[in-house]
Amino acid sequence: MTTGATVWLTGLPSAGKTTIAHELAARLRERGRRVELLDGDEIREFLSAGLGFSREDRHTNVQRIGFVAELLARNGVTALVPVIAPYADSRDAVRKRHGANGTPYVEVHVATPLEVCSARDVKGLYAKQAAGELTGLTGVDDPYEAPVSPDLRIESQHQTVGESAAAVHALLTERGLA
Repeated sequence: MTTGATVWLTGLPSAGKTTIAHELAARLRERGRRVELLDGDEIREFLSAGLGFSREDRHTNVQRIGFVAELLARNGVTALVPVIAPYADSRDAVRKRHGANGTPYVEVHVATPLEVCSARDVKGLYAKQAAGELTGLTGVDDPYEAPVSPDLRIESQHQTVGESAAAVHALLTERGLA
């Protein structure tokens, strides 16, 4: 059986997490890997419907995603998880669950600065927040605890999507996970 793994891409809204994950998924599939992409927006709609954006609800959401990712990974799937996951303790709990089961886990911090994310504003969240139509935006008026020691830090504003995906792929290859 092929070794699975969870690749957790964390960062601010519009940092490039999902875009990088889609590019990485294509690269891995080209090489015959089984890959699932657990998109944060889709998870919110289907697995975590009814949860809000309080710290407790965000923690619950991250734990649900982490459970599904670990389940997939221990069954030979590479689970790509482009999710903000703003709190370090929530991400640490997911990493510990993986460790307890001997499941490979890779944390990638897509460390795009707030100004760049705000300019990209893929979903219009920053504009809504600036107009007073939205509160609790991660990194603006709600905290984002950046990883202190991620397995990989990507500054997407300095490289192409392809280069970012290649950097993650290189790390996975180095660890025997690609």
